[in-house]
Amino acid sequence: MITPDIAIMSVGTEITYGRSMVPDDGWVQFLNQKWDKNIVIEETSKFPELKPQAETEQRPHKVSFYVQKDKAQSVTQALSKVLKERGLNVKIIYSGGIDLDVLPNGAGKGQALAYLLKKFETEGKPPLNTLACGDSGNDAELFSIPGVYGVMVSNAQEELLQWHAENAKDNPKILHASERCASGIIEAIGHFKLGQNLSPRDVSDSRQENLSPYLEIVNFALLIEKWRRAEVENSELVIAGIKATVFPSAILIHPSGSAHNTREYLNTFRKVYGDKKGKQYRIWVDDVVATQLAPGVWLVKFDKWELCGEERKACASTSILSSRDSDWFNLVHVHQTWLEDSAQGEWFL
Repeated sequence: MITPDIAIMSVGTEITYGRSMVPDDGWVQFLNQKWDKNIVIEETSKFPELKPQAETEQRPHKVSFYVQKDKAQSVTQALSKVLKERGLNVKIIYSGGIDLDVLPNGAGKGQALAYLLKKFETEGKPPLNTLACGDSGNDAELFSIPGVYGVMVSNAQEELLQWHAENAKDNPKILHASERCASGIIEAIGHFKLGQNLSPRDVSDSRQENLSPYLEIVNFALLIEKWRRAEVENSELVIAGIKATVFPSAILIHPSGSAHNTREYLNTFRKVYGDKKGKQYRIWVDDVVATQLAPGVWLVKFDKWELCGEERKACASTSILSSRDSDWFNLVHVHQTWLEDSAQGEWFL
């Protein structure tokens, strides 16, 4: 997955920032009001219908269980009453036909999103648009935030579809997509005209119309993917076209530590044609940051990931691109190093 700048997790009980996942202390303090996890654990242990989920699913402001569908409503009502009598103010969310989460009353995906939107507004940085995407019951409150667009993907679960029929069927800002999963999200982006809803994988050549160091990095990675999956023609013209975008003196520092003339290294491109054909092989880039060093010259830092079957490998890459005296970007230098949590081994470029 692409690394988010901000993450709302654990059914809206956690908000973190950046790769280091720095918690939002203001949100933590807000959730601590009338919440005591120990009391929740004590009282829920008295309900034999509740089966605790794995320890990895338990969080400071979330206690999670499994419960049979026909017992969910009665357990929710009884547990709510008991916890209120103990002085707690909680919210109980049932979703997925089996999952039951006990949270502080102020928690939830919708409340976390509302908190962030208010925070951005206060800081003078309101988002241009916000699209909430969901497929289960605990996503419903996301669609109740004022001004937010919403999409339920076509494979949404029964409880969310029921909520939509009862509460939002006539809301023009909420779409029940005809596509599944991420395709449904892309459908919504186009439906609400929120931005580009066509993947670079589906564009044959966008270089001339959209000269951008970001897009150049993405297009180069996708070309390697398509070459190794044999989705482009095995042609000298393709190789010549790639070499034409590389400075004659460009240097590649491979993650193994070896240094190569990039144009000469690309001669090995022929050897890997179709070696991933028929396999689950994908390339993507993450954390792309481009800094202009001079007119037409850019320093671009990013993480490049490869997935083949169950194996994932990644390199931190630093590249210099130049569009001086050209209608497109040329690669001047690239330096790659293995990411700490990555598998190592075969790596082309």
